[in-house]
Amino acid sequence: MPTPSTWTRDRALALMHEYTPSEALRKHMYAVEAAMRAMATVQGGDPDEWGLVGLLHDFDYERFPNAAHSATEEHPAEGVRILTAQGFPEDLGRAILGHATYSGVPRDTPMARALFAVDELCGFLVACALVRPSRSLADLEVSSVKKKLKDKAFARGVNRDEVLQGATELGVPLDQHIGFVLSALRPVERELGLGSP
Repeated sequence: MPTPSTWTRDRALALMHEYTPSEALRKHMYAVEAAMRAMATVQGGDPDEWGLVGLLHDFDYERFPNAAHSATEEHPAEGVRILTAQGFPEDLGRAILGHATYSGVPRDTPMARALFAVDELCGFLVACALVRPSRSLADLEVSSVKKKLKDKAFARGVNRDEVLQGATELGVPLDQHIGFVLSALRPVERELGLGSP
């Protein structure tokens, strides 16, 4: 059994804010944190640990963007080096490395598979909500999300293959996966800049 981590959400949040000026990227990490906490409850994981992984998975993205997709330089390798130097648990760092397919780090734990599965999908669900009259996840339906996934012109930055692969790696149907992540994000939609002002 690993020893308890000295990492708290406040500590992770402070680091994320220090490295991430972009409000949009911060909101993405809040979304992934919420989805990871929910995933932990069904996968038998620790919601606090899984939440930290979601909150920190892209904290280095703006400083070390990694356009070349290097496995060992820049995002996420540099971020995990920074975290490891500050005593971040190794298994959590490996999960963060695994969310980048180019890292070469296998997603061999439920936490790593969950992070990969929710990352792109969270971004896509927020994009779907932003174009709705309500600007809300509350009335967003799985069928609408699937329709938007087929529209390659919509939210071009989202990797559709990774959304599909994530559900496959979790071993759940895509509809169920979308519905689950939607349910996880709805309670925090205000924090994500969604819903009525």
